Amino acid sequence: MELESTDLSSQFLLTIGGILLVGLLLSTVTQRSFLPRATLLLIFGAFIGEGFVGLIPELFTDRFEMIADMTLLMVGFLLGGKLTANTLRDHSARSFSISICAALLPAVLVCLGMLAMGVKIEIAVLLGCFAAATAPAAIFDVVEETGVRNRFAELLLLIVVLDDIWALLLFGIGMAVATSLNGMAGDNSILMLVFHELGGAVMLGLAIGLPAAFLTGRIKPGQPMLSEALGIVFLCGGLALWLNVSYLVAAIVMGAVIANLARHHEYPFHAIEGIESLFMVVFFVLAGASLEFDALAAVGAIGVVYILCRTAGKYLGAWLGALLSQAEKASRHWMGVALLPQAGVAIGMALVASNRFPEYRQVMLPIVIASTVIFEIFGPVFTRLALQRTPGSLE
Repeated sequence: MELESTDLSSQFLLTIGGILLVGLLLSTVTQRSFLPRATLLLIFGAFIGEGFVGLIPELFTDRFEMIADMTLLMVGFLLGGKLTANTLRDHSARSFSISICAALLPAVLVCLGMLAMGVKIEIAVLLGCFAAATAPAAIFDVVEETGVRNRFAELLLLIVVLDDIWALLLFGIGMAVATSLNGMAGDNSILMLVFHELGGAVMLGLAIGLPAAFLTGRIKPGQPMLSEALGIVFLCGGLALWLNVSYLVAAIVMGAVIANLARHHEYPFHAIEGIESLFMVVFFVLAGASLEFDALAAVGAIGVVYILCRTAGKYLGAWLGALLSQAEKASRHWMGVALLPQAGVAIGMALVASNRFPEYRQVMLPIVIASTVIFEIFGPVFTRLALQRTPGSLE
């Protein structure tokens, strides 16, 4: 038993040490290449994962979901911190207009594209809903890595926060429509569950964020300690999972409340930023190791149409939203490009839909998984390109 415990400890330490050192190396490489850190880490993870070399032990791969939850909680908290009154005052009309159009248009185009390919209308509606979601972790990491601090980057992060909220609402409506079309009319429990997930998340974020805004940062005046920051983030995540509400939305709301109300803080997110990057490295490597490349061969023409329609929808939706809100020229041309990454939210929706409609699983899951592989690897490249092409970029 002691020998087995020693072996597990050895595997854990070697793996975590190797991943962090490679992450440091790849972070240096990204400064001299066109590829962002997230893409390089995903490729590295895929190479050392089970599909190729098989160097990552099951001790890590079996716990990827937990590591992903912890990482996304911190990302949500930091994104919420961007929702300050000043930022919202500057970008509110643009962020709402672009985020709504960038969620709706991909959904519509993917749905129409799937119908043109002969896919059943129920599946087409659901695939359209999946297409609305983005990958907050990948986009946030690229923004932080590039160091861009301009109006475009601020607006992009606001849109990412809103985009997945609209995607969850669309998913609830799409599930209700698919349920009705599938002959289960009268079942409105899906919509109620979605409203419970979002409304409950907002209430939880407020319930933790309000007292935390006034109580944190008191032991060491002006600066919350790391234990305080991680404590409230993980408490929020644990309660959200226990209550079956969106932990990402709860963390965003909590971060926004603290950022706006914690006046005694110099900056209430220093502590999390000091450790979040380490979690991001491990998260992207394990995400790469979890990518199912076999799904690429299974999707065929339908998968290609999904990818093309989602790409067109994100670009045209962001362009339309920017035009309607009279946003800067840079937002019209580059915001849709920056919103291409797609990851866990879409896969989570697909898994929920597959459990609800097991007869559609073999069509939906391969398409979503395959497109996630494509968008997760190449999406951050376009996000970085967009940031570099906007006025005020530091690169």
